[in-house]
This record gives sequence, C-alpha cells and structure tokens, in this order.
Amino acid sequence: MTTAEIIKKVRELEIKSKKITRHLFTGEYHSAFKGRGMLFKEVREYQAGDDIRFIDWNVSARFNHPFSKVFEEERELSVMLMVDVSASSLFGTTQARKKDLITEVAAVLAFSAISNNDKVGVLFFSDVIEKFIPPKKGRDHGLYIVRELLTAEPKHKGTRLGTALQRLNNTVKQNSIVFLLSDFLDNDFEDGLKVAGKKHDVVGMKVYDRMDMQLPDAGLMEVEDAETGARNWIDTSDYLVRQQHEAAFFNHTNYCKNIFTRAGCDLLHLRTGEDYVKVLQKFFVGRNR
Repeated sequence: MTTAEIIKKVRELEIKSKKITRHLFTGEYHSAFKGRGMLFKEVREYQAGDDIRFIDWNVSARFNHPFSKVFEEERELSVMLMVDVSASSLFGTTQARKKDLITEVAAVLAFSAISNNDKVGVLFFSDVIEKFIPPKKGRDHGLYIVRELLTAEPKHKGTRLGTALQRLNNTVKQNSIVFLLSDFLDNDFEDGLKVAGKKHDVVGMKVYDRMDMQLPDAGLMEVEDAETGARNWIDTSDYLVRQQHEAAFFNHTNYCKNIFTRAGCDLLHLRTGEDYVKVLQKFFVGRNR
C-alpha cells in the first residue's frame, strides 16, 4: 500500500467511524462505560436525604446552616485496544479478512473514545508483543492509531494471548476499558485474563469467518495452517469431516465463553461479512440496563 493509498484509507476510515459513532452509539458508549472516580463539583445547602458524611463543616459553621459537598462522576476513561495481528487474521472468504474487520472495529472504538475525550492506546500482538502505543487523547493520536492498524506488519505469525495479557497487566496501571480483538486461536490465556479482569473492564471480541465454522462441500481441498505452515488434505465432500470441523469450532467457542465468564469479562462474536455495528450497539445498550 502506497503512502497516498494509506492516507486515503485513513481518511475513509475516519469518516466512516465518525459517522457510525455520531449517529449510532456515541450515547451508548458514553453510558456503557462509567467513570472510575468522583470529582468535587460544588457546595450547596443540605437537603433531606443527603449523606451526612458529605457535610462541609467549615462552610456550615461560616453560614450557621448545613451545607453538603456535591460530587460528579469522573468521565475521563482510558481505553486500550489489544489487536491480534497473527497470521490467522489474514484469513477471509467473504467481503473482508478477519484483519480488515478487526481494523475497522478498532478504528470505530478509537474514535468513539476520542469523541468522548477519553484516552486510547493500542497493544499489537502475535506470539510476541509487536508494538505498544500508550494511551493519549486527540484526533491526531487517533489518526496515528488508524495508520498503524492499516500498516501493521507483524514479525511473527503465531498467537499468544497470555503474553499479550501479561504485558497489559504489567504496563497499564490505570484502570481501563480493554477491548481484546482476536480469533482466540490459543488455549493458554485464562490466568492472564483473570488478572486483567480484576483490574480492567475487559471486553473480548471473537472475530471469525464463515469457513472457520462451516466447510463447503467442495471435494478434496488442501489446507494450510497460516500460523504454523502445516498442510493437509481434507475431503470436504465427506459429511462427517464437515460435521467434525463445525463441532470443533463450537467447542472452541464454548471454551472461550467459559473462560471469559469465569474471569468476569464480556465476550462478543463478530463474523466477517456481517454488520458488526448492530452487535456493538446491542452490547452498549445492554450495558446501560
């Protein structure tokens, strides 16, 4: 991709992301993720029902009448995007690859955070930490993140979610909203997720392609594991082969659901070629109830 193409694509993603954010779920995003603390706002006369712990005794003594301190929720949040850039993300058989879907969703989340004056950062990972961008505010920072999402060239092919979560737990000290975007082709990340879930509000987004779930009836097919390079021939005309493939997908899906549930975290499912906006909006609305 040339520099001009990158600039054009970044601009297109910004326009699309802002349109989605503005018209569909800016309010839902704002309400779904609450501030982490309380800030002093003002002092007013004591009213029936006010918590006596918040009486300002100095002001009350000065005016010979009880006054209460009023607090408001601290709205500023820190958002971390954990983005899987392993080789399996390059797979896709419909309108987009898993990487394309991850990039667009991450861009929408980044601009949603920035439009709410929140900080946003990114951790790119494969089976190593590929790049870490600390959380910051502002449009320029958001555009920088999108450029990195579009041009990320991982040095490794595998997936180690545990390594990525460990880096998050060791590096990001402030309580944050963490969006973990991956196909979760890993079986050793439960401990790291439990630790992250105790400190951060973690939302997993399991991205998958239709063929991850269902094989076509297309006869003999040579397949290759994008992360290991292992190749194998399978007979997709065999009903049992297709059933085993589908069963393996749902077994892995249930495995991920159970891990997130035990860690007290949310898990969404996004499929390439489908409308991810409805999934996000439904989730945000559900968080507000």
